[in-house]
Amino acid sequence: MASISVRDVEKRFGNGPAVLRECNLDIADHEFLVLVGPSGSGKTTLLRIIAGLEAATSGEIYFGDRLVNDVDVGDRDIAMVFQNYGLYPHMTVRNNMAFGLRRRKLPKDAIDQKVREAATMLGIENLLDRRPRQLSGGQRQRVALGRAIVRDPAVFLLDEPLSNLDAHLRLQMRTEILRVHRAVTATTVYVTHDQVEAMTMGDRIAVMNNGLIQQVGTPEELYDRPVNRFVAGFIGTPAMGFLTCSVNRNGDRAELVRDGVCLRLTEEQSRKLTLPHGAAVVAGVRPENLRPVSADGSDSEVSVVKGAIEVVEPLGPEQHLVVDVGGEMVTARVDRDVAARRGEKVSLAVGAGRAHVFSIDSGEALL
Repeated sequence: MASISVRDVEKRFGNGPAVLRECNLDIADHEFLVLVGPSGSGKTTLLRIIAGLEAATSGEIYFGDRLVNDVDVGDRDIAMVFQNYGLYPHMTVRNNMAFGLRRRKLPKDAIDQKVREAATMLGIENLLDRRPRQLSGGQRQRVALGRAIVRDPAVFLLDEPLSNLDAHLRLQMRTEILRVHRAVTATTVYVTHDQVEAMTMGDRIAVMNNGLIQQVGTPEELYDRPVNRFVAGFIGTPAMGFLTCSVNRNGDRAELVRDGVCLRLTEEQSRKLTLPHGAAVVAGVRPENLRPVSADGSDSEVSVVKGAIEVVEPLGPEQHLVVDVGGEMVTARVDRDVAARRGEKVSLAVGAGRAHVFSIDSGEALL
């Protein structure tokens, strides 16, 4: 078992710009932490530094109280699962799973027992005598997981392990990976670009962009209280919609306004927003917080956003309406029985206190 601490880690390749900057992260023992971000955000580089496959330009990596910067990857008590599985094509499933144990010169009986136990856990006990070319993508991924499990490591490191699988199999394998994590005692660090994977799997999530860790928190914290516009727009499906507005103050209350938009702030929000009348901000609204109202937008309890429907996306029990609000797009998640057609004008209500507010310059969350 091991906690992991990343302290002030930076990484440069040659004389190029920093690909990781001021990365600080504490991962608890037996925690399932997800590193998520777009391509090029630095998440895989950070994982490889934790693994010892890359050396940090500066900063420190601790496993528990042990500084591991100069510890060889083979001595860090880790197991990695890669996107491409990394199986030996000429070996059977049994031999692929047993390979690392044989190198450690464990007794044959102990190796056989560990392989059988891991294969049973993953439901591949009937595949032990096959070779990788005889397996489906999901079965190969299970073998790769099994090879990691039998080593009984202190830390599991998984780098985009499901990206080669189809959507249905990804959902199934997410469940398998979480079940394995709960069954073993290892700390797990999981890299993905898929925020749905991150939200459904992680005890906590570290959101990365441009080599920086933007925010670390539980899925609920990231969704409800994003620290900046990037996190707000990256976490959530469909994504949060953003509208450039001006602050309109009327006594103790404030609202965010522009053509076709009037977002009323609560008394508490009005107090917290210290910007003066007329200041420009960016308002963010989640799709589930938008609901159709009458065409005149009359509803005393809510704010209203007006625009034209650009796209209607039917999704079985619900539909998504992509609405053009003066050149900026927001998405509303509505019931399937709401009548909507492309080109129609629509008024969408936003419940009081449901709007997020971001700085137009820095993107930092103001509310």
